[in-house]
Amino acid sequence: MSTTSEIIVTLPRGRRVDAQVGGHTIHTDQPISNGGEDAAPAPFDVFLASMGACAGIFVQGFCAKRGIPYEEIRIIERPEYDAEGALHAVDFDIQLPPAFPDKYREAVARVVEQCSVKRAIQAQPSFRVHAHVGEERTVQTADA
Repeated sequence: MSTTSEIIVTLPRGRRVDAQVGGHTIHTDQPISNGGEDAAPAPFDVFLASMGACAGIFVQGFCAKRGIPYEEIRIIERPEYDAEGALHAVDFDIQLPPAFPDKYREAVARVVEQCSVKRAIQAQPSFRVHAHVGEERTVQTADA
């Protein structure tokens, strides 16, 4: 699980938004249809990718611990949306190579359940939004 205590978000130009996470910058943009230049993934796509990447870390760790080659494993993530366009479900299809040991097929699928990103979403954390000038908070907290 991440130990990041602060992420700095900047708005460099147009519909681009950057998030500084430690020594890394995650660039995002909007598709052309939403006024962006499509120069980077949209923030929601980064959110979805974080779930797939987290699942991948758990699969990789599971395999590494057992000496199972993992370089040919692919995880296909398929988000599903309801009629209003809200995220309804996320399916993960773990594609294993033919040489993957039969005895670990169910276990490798179960290990994805431990994904930290998925568990954080399931915990339904609260979100607090503050607006202020400079370092001093002057506006009441609002749940978003």
